[in-house]
Amino acid sequence: MASTSDIRNGLCIRYNHDIFKIIEFLHVKPGKGPAFVRTKMKSVTTGKVLDNTFSAGHKIEDVRVETHKFQYLYTDGEFYHFMNESDYTQIRLLEAAIDRTDLLKEGEIVTILINTEDNMPLSVEMPASVILQVTATEPGVKGNTATNATKPATVETGATVNVPLFINEGDKIKIETDKGTYKERIKE
Repeated sequence: MASTSDIRNGLCIRYNHDIFKIIEFLHVKPGKGPAFVRTKMKSVTTGKVLDNTFSAGHKIEDVRVETHKFQYLYTDGEFYHFMNESDYTQIRLLEAAIDRTDLLKEGEIVTILINTEDNMPLSVEMPASVILQVTATEPGVKGNTATNATKPATVETGATVNVPLFINEGDKIKIETDKGTYKERIKE
């Protein structure tokens, strides 16, 4: 058993007969009244996000997890297939267990959380950023750069990302996976 002082991003806890992963948390100590912890949790089975407040000192049941590196292989429409990099075993997961499937490219290395009690995969953590090639975008208009102007671009996985006007088709760009936003252009 853990308490609210042990809450951190990425911690998996058992709550309401389900396993949740802490996405965000904030310890609050108001001037009047007891302290509490405000959390945003994501269910690893359904993918639903839940806002919850725990009073300070509240006991929570943490779930022991291991992380393993897996390579994304392919999707068959319903399941996403991954291969363990160390022993080459394959697993398949539903889309709800994966945060950003629109940024997942074949061959991408991801981290999968596995429950140590029953060896079941819980969720997939994408890398902090991915490098994808732009497949379609409108050409930028010259002289339209007085402000931080952006335009939509489609990348090789099918996701649409807003990019600066100087990005062209065929360019490789780095995308932050947590927000799905453009980070920088990659020079070859």
